[in-house]
Amino acid sequence: MKTKTKSKAGKNFSLTVKTELSRNWQLYVLLIIPVAYVIIFSYIPMLGLQIAFKSFRISQSMWSAPINPRGPFYQFIRFVGDYKFWEVFQNTIILSLYQLVVSAIMPLFLALVINNIVNKFFRKTVQFVTYAPHFISMVVMVGILMQILGVRTGFVNNALFALGFDRINFIAKPNLFRHLYVWSGVWQESGYSAIVYLAALAGIDPQLHEAATVDGAGKLKRIIHVDLPGIMPTFIILTILAVGRMLDLGYTKAFLFQNTLNISKSSIIDTYLYTMGLGGGIPGSNSGSIPDYSYATAIGMTKSLISLFLIITVNKISAKLSETSLW
Repeated sequence: MKTKTKSKAGKNFSLTVKTELSRNWQLYVLLIIPVAYVIIFSYIPMLGLQIAFKSFRISQSMWSAPINPRGPFYQFIRFVGDYKFWEVFQNTIILSLYQLVVSAIMPLFLALVINNIVNKFFRKTVQFVTYAPHFISMVVMVGILMQILGVRTGFVNNALFALGFDRINFIAKPNLFRHLYVWSGVWQESGYSAIVYLAALAGIDPQLHEAATVDGAGKLKRIIHVDLPGIMPTFIILTILAVGRMLDLGYTKAFLFQNTLNISKSSIIDTYLYTMGLGGGIPGSNSGSIPDYSYATAIGMTKSLISLFLIITVNKISAKLSETSLW
């Protein structure tokens, strides 16, 4: 009797799947591209994580490389025990939190401002001007900033000098590195990130604004009591995703801004990974000049595990406090 019931359930399930595929086959065809992208560029590369536990050389395949003779977890212990570990870890955490807070608030603020601009032409112009920097290459963006902030020829320093102030070497000052990194990211990404919030604002029922207007609420009160609650679930989801990526600062911009004068603040996990693991180590040190792929993989894997822990923790906290979560 149970066998017949299971067989009937299996047939019903198979029929349901076939019906779903026949009705929405176009959507599933479109889904093939993003799924293939994730599999090829996210899941298949995970096979290379085994390098972290092996004594790998570029002349070998990762399958034939032997387990590290000092132990499979030697590279992880080496990273945590390195004298530079706490410096790069602290720099990464501080910079990540700084960027997380600012990059979460600014697109939300910008979206609320753009949404409340009455003139359509002006609103579209502001939106275009703010999201256009997203398409500028990171290298070009850093080059523009260096030209603007240049000590001798930069516009900012020339303006300061004209006003009677001393010129400032912005790029060389360690305490200014984090501000340059974060606020250049705000200029480049806020407009593009605001698009998601604008879409969420467009989905808010206009009758809520009409009712609030009838009750005497002004524009500011409508933003606080109608717009913000309406887009708060979107804000929470994007913030959870941002927490999962908070350690993934990327080495490109930090590496381009980095120099020997600001390295005490600009040295983060990503630049340390590149320098020690792929760049052959710090010049003049005992780290050697041969890229250490096993060490680089261990550093990257450590960062990914910390990010996984953070996103799971924040997701659970969000689910309990706001009933909004990723899963």
